[in-house]
Amino acid sequence: MGTQNRCWLLERRPRGMASAEDFRLASEPMPEPGDGEILVRTELLSCDPTQRGWMAGETYMPAVGLGEVMRGIAGGEVVVSRHPRFTVGQRVQGMLGWQEYATARVDEGGFLQPIPDGVSLETGMSVLGLTGLTAYFGLLDVGRAKAGETVLVSGAAGATGSVVGQIAKAIGCRVVGVAGGPEKCRYLSETLGFDAAIDYKSENLVSRLRVTCPNGIDVFFDNVGGVVLDAALLFLATRARVVICGAISGYNDETLPPGPKNYIRLLVQRGRMEGFNFLDYAHRTAEAIAVLSGWLREGRLKDRVDIVEGFENAPAALNRLFTGENQGKQLVRIAESLRS
Repeated sequence: MGTQNRCWLLERRPRGMASAEDFRLASEPMPEPGDGEILVRTELLSCDPTQRGWMAGETYMPAVGLGEVMRGIAGGEVVVSRHPRFTVGQRVQGMLGWQEYATARVDEGGFLQPIPDGVSLETGMSVLGLTGLTAYFGLLDVGRAKAGETVLVSGAAGATGSVVGQIAKAIGCRVVGVAGGPEKCRYLSETLGFDAAIDYKSENLVSRLRVTCPNGIDVFFDNVGGVVLDAALLFLATRARVVICGAISGYNDETLPPGPKNYIRLLVQRGRMEGFNFLDYAHRTAEAIAVLSGWLREGRLKDRVDIVEGFENAPAALNRLFTGENQGKQLVRIAESLRS
């Protein structure tokens, strides 16, 4: 280890799509862990749509302050430990930020998790990480999906959406995914086994929902918002559940779009629409990882990661989420593993 720590700082609040000028690559003194803390050498950064919201202002978490290290999940290896639960050489992930080295206080709660033995860091940060946990609790606890129901997923080829659809299939649901482009739709149908896939870029969403969901939508897991949400509301089954995980279609808008005009269908069908945050379920992480790991071993879950190489490319990698370039979980590799 040297004496300096490279990090990406938030330089200004974005207007529209984030640009390189909204960040500043800086070098700061190497952090020193105190009692009850660990020091992690970061290998992979996670790019997640929610980071765009953190940059803009107050959400379910305080806004990232100007001049502060960009907030984000990262994973790597413990190089100094001053806590008995973590050992040097152990791999972990947590809210470590966009930096090469980070300290973390173990007992402060939040999301700091060891990577399970025998699991790659990439998988530990995707299907067994925040992505998989969000899908698990959102679909099963908030959406209350059960066998025989029809589950519609927007952003279905993305990191969270693809896991949602696979979990739904694993418990015996019929699954329809909405994605952008023929390649992503083929991936949903041919690789992940979705029952149908809708290309919102080339197909009429309302017409295709009428065909693919003839008995209505029991659970709609929404990562997109906007026109996709509005169309899905038209086809809700009685007692349907709409799970609001994200609204990526509007994250870069400078003015809020109009609300969904078809929300009255919630009244007609006695439906429920509910937002959630993974942090509400952080105390149940071990439960979810045990179930997801079993499905992964059985081949009922497939993992797909998209890795951009180079710390200097982190801002550009984040924007891939909003242009649709990413294929699955978007990660940035900033260092090679210390393991041989």
